[in-house]
Amino acid sequence: MPQPKRPTVPATFDANDRLRWVEQMARLMDSQFRLPGTRFRFGLDPLLGLFPVVGDLTSLAVSGALVMTMMRHGASGAVVVRMAINILLDAVIGSIPLLGNVFDFAYKANNRNVALLRRHYAEGKHQGSGKGLVVLLLLFLLGVFGLVAWGGIALVRWLWHYFDAAPVLTA
Repeated sequence: MPQPKRPTVPATFDANDRLRWVEQMARLMDSQFRLPGTRFRFGLDPLLGLFPVVGDLTSLAVSGALVMTMMRHGASGAVVVRMAINILLDAVIGSIPLLGNVFDFAYKANNRNVALLRRHYAEGKHQGSGKGLVVLLLLFLLGVFGLVAWGGIALVRWLWHYFDAAPVLTA
């Protein structure tokens, strides 16, 4: 009976086009642009965070897609858990008005995750597909996605009722 075909894992991080794509997307999200006259770098993630709920959910979806791609290319369970914690911190703290925007400029979760995977590859511990872990992570990220959406909707409702109930000033 023939053995099932296992996904091939490249010998190095740089040998794979998908992993280079992950690195480019992480750079776009976290450090693509530079503030003129400074060494300060930022990406689309903090800019998307300026749009409540929609921006945070978009950043979360991109980060989830990047981690799932990294998982398919050899990230171990321990590395994936650390990546998920980075994304969770970015999503939860990043969704707090004002404080979250400042946090998004500084934390750079996607760049941190790429660095984790690079170290993992340098140690030679990459091992191939982790489909079960992909499903678990997807469910986890969907849960976080749902909580952020619910929190955003609750905030909008609260603001709506707060401003709707505010006394009308007449001259």
